[in-house]
Amino acid sequence: MTAKFDLFAAAPDLAKKWMGLSLAVSSSLEPSLVHLVEIRASQINGCANCINLHATNARAKGETEQRIYLLSAWREAPCYTDRERAALGWTEALTRLSEGHTHQAAYEDLKTHFSEEEQVKLTLMINIINGWNRLSVGFGLFMDPQAVKAAQARVAA
Repeated sequence: MTAKFDLFAAAPDLAKKWMGLSLAVSSSLEPSLVHLVEIRASQINGCANCINLHATNARAKGETEQRIYLLSAWREAPCYTDRERAALGWTEALTRLSEGHTHQAAYEDLKTHFSEEEQVKLTLMINIINGWNRLSVGFGLFMDPQAVKAAQARVAA
């Protein structure tokens, strides 16, 4: 890890709880969808650490290079399902809230493809990845994906 300091050592109890919540939320939806959301939010936020980590994880779970590379142009790419498109639209709307409250159209599409429970799970997932992006960018984190897996295993134990 290259960082200003180790946030896991600086606030171990909260960092462990944050990691635990992250794992719980990310396991509440289908993994392929979670990976796409994590990568897209991280692209918007310019978080190299999270783009690297989540693209690596997505590949390890069978995601194609094409779908990873085309995420920044998902609206024009034919390789995403309608459900994935709704999730990506919602991800962009919530990640870009500061650019104006134009999320109503994204929400209408979201309602078509996600139950109310899934809407909450997805929204929590978007909030979690945006939080990780801010921690990573703010504190200059860049962790090897294997180190992240080891940290996640410690939390899960």
